[in-house]
Amino acid sequence: MKGNNQAYKLWLCLLCSFLLLPLEIQAQEKGDSITGKVHKIDEVTVTARRTPAKVTSTIPVQTLSRQDISQLGIQNMADAVRRFAGANVKDYGGIGGLKTVSIRNMGAAHTAVSYDGVTVSNCQAGQIDIGRFSLDNVSMLSLAIGQNEDMLQSARLYASAGVLNIETEKPHFTNERNYAFQTQIKGGSFGYVSPSVRWWQKINKRTRLSVDGMFLRADGNYPFILVNGKYVTKEKRNNSDIYSLQGEANLYHSFKDESELDVKGYYFYSKRGLPGAVTLYNPIADETLWDENAFIQARYKKHFSPQWSVQAQAKYNHGWNKYEDLGAEYTNGVYHAKHRQDEYYLSATVLYHPMTSLSVALAQDGSVNMLRSNLPDCPFPTRYTSQTALNIRYQQGFITATGTLINTFITESVEEGEKPKDFNRLAPSVSVSLQPWKDESLYLRLMYKSTFRTPTFNDLYYYRLGNRNLRPEKANEYNIGITWSRPLFSFLDYFSITADGYYNDVTDKIVAFPTTYAWRMANYGKVHATGMDITLATATSISKDIKLIMSGSYTWQQAIDLTDPDSKSYKDQLPYTPEHSGNVSAIIETPWVNVGYSIVGVSKRYCLSQNIPENKIDGYMEHTASLSREFSFKHYKLRLQAEVANLTNEQYDVIKYYPMPGRSWRITGTFKF
Repeated sequence: MKGNNQAYKLWLCLLCSFLLLPLEIQAQEKGDSITGKVHKIDEVTVTARRTPAKVTSTIPVQTLSRQDISQLGIQNMADAVRRFAGANVKDYGGIGGLKTVSIRNMGAAHTAVSYDGVTVSNCQAGQIDIGRFSLDNVSMLSLAIGQNEDMLQSARLYASAGVLNIETEKPHFTNERNYAFQTQIKGGSFGYVSPSVRWWQKINKRTRLSVDGMFLRADGNYPFILVNGKYVTKEKRNNSDIYSLQGEANLYHSFKDESELDVKGYYFYSKRGLPGAVTLYNPIADETLWDENAFIQARYKKHFSPQWSVQAQAKYNHGWNKYEDLGAEYTNGVYHAKHRQDEYYLSATVLYHPMTSLSVALAQDGSVNMLRSNLPDCPFPTRYTSQTALNIRYQQGFITATGTLINTFITESVEEGEKPKDFNRLAPSVSVSLQPWKDESLYLRLMYKSTFRTPTFNDLYYYRLGNRNLRPEKANEYNIGITWSRPLFSFLDYFSITADGYYNDVTDKIVAFPTTYAWRMANYGKVHATGMDITLATATSISKDIKLIMSGSYTWQQAIDLTDPDSKSYKDQLPYTPEHSGNVSAIIETPWVNVGYSIVGVSKRYCLSQNIPENKIDGYMEHTASLSREFSFKHYKLRLQAEVANLTNEQYDVIKYYPMPGRSWRITGTFKF
């Protein structure tokens, strides 16, 4: 316990706070070229997020803006992420179904989710349900493979294989007003109703406040077709209802020394039925899941000089869930499982520019995670984690090079039984971007990254399944790509293309492995993944008032199992990995109405390791269409939007035996006061 106490003290010694700096543009005093007089222009603050430069970046990065999400009729976070090349989303169906994301077949536990710059964590399961995040207040959504280019990020983000970054909208005011109020109501198929409110308040010149609240309810009992040999019947999903509450409050403060502090409080609660897999002649589903998550986080950022900057973060996260199943096989006819996890997290990052072409960042994170459960043999573990990241970037002329070295140290304590061995590992990464011709927006990029994911609490301690001798799952990422952007033809406003080929080598994969008496978690797996991601984007002005915006992405991937040459699944494609996937979208902006249309397509997959016809899941193409228009009145604005998802009413599964909804509609009315 002595080592644990020292580790705990180390975390408590870290600084806490933070900032997310809006992009500020201040006009400089300039002499009039004719009169020579000096005119001072008022300061202007632009509150939009800084969009990552996907063409000049040394790593693959993709973005969706708030406008893209709205005009394409994207209904939830999973639908948005599915439009990123290289992202695999597992969706268990319906509004309340679990939705997780993995990058290039490395598993959901390798993907970090950042919410306004601070990592979302789940030490129990290791994967984040992105379905619980609303799109209503999202300003920008981005996916970076490798790591974000922001050097003032935490060591935890540096250590991940990829980052899904969710940025929410900051308060901004017009006509010298000190407040803004918005109310919204959504209604749609399968009993879907979701009202929400937003309040922005300017407390003083340097302080702003935002409050968001949302309620959602849906029956979720959508129809589907059940095929049983030669018999085809119309069925309905059962036990798919959901009730959820989500709210958050944000305080943004700018100090006189131009440093900034952001504080966020967040709460989420849901109760949802679990419809389970569709099995023949057994439509009964009696499982229910309750989820609660609350956290408070703070970020502070300060530029001391052109050479020195610092960012600090602090977060407390509380998670609780309860699972209930009814059945005669249980004592008293009911089974309960309750879990609680708490995390204390601190991070500090220092950025130094010794010269124009060189930047050096040092990030230090510390966290304490605890798990409590009512399951038998729970050892009530506590995990202490230290992560240190050194990042060096050199940019001169035609070359940009970045090198990162990350050290991770983990020690745990348990109240019962033996604790796992301490873990200590160094992980390097390097990325390079080359611009062969100065006047041409053509870039070549290369990346190598060593990463890993540590066993979760469930992997180590879950009743009868856990294994305390697990090793971390290790991976090596390789990427080579080319990006190009220019007005290809005179009638195009812009045209950009990115193409990246990749290779991932995963060893010591953590899987549930059958033993003599029961299944048990084990390091049993070796995977090689090869693929290519291509993205396109362009826009053209059809006339003075009409604009067409188009984009698309395509992914080819081959992820094969190389674990056991004697296995029947040797060199077969991994479960739920399509060889081909992609999407196309078009937005037409007019003074009268905005029209959005998108198609997401996925080829066949297999639900189990063996690629045999019995395990095949058919491919699908899902079409979504939307119409929207905003009306301006004297004191308020009204925006109306109508969407139709799965326009062709195609029935498909993302997860085998979990049918997705057919054609559905949604209408949204938004009032801005």
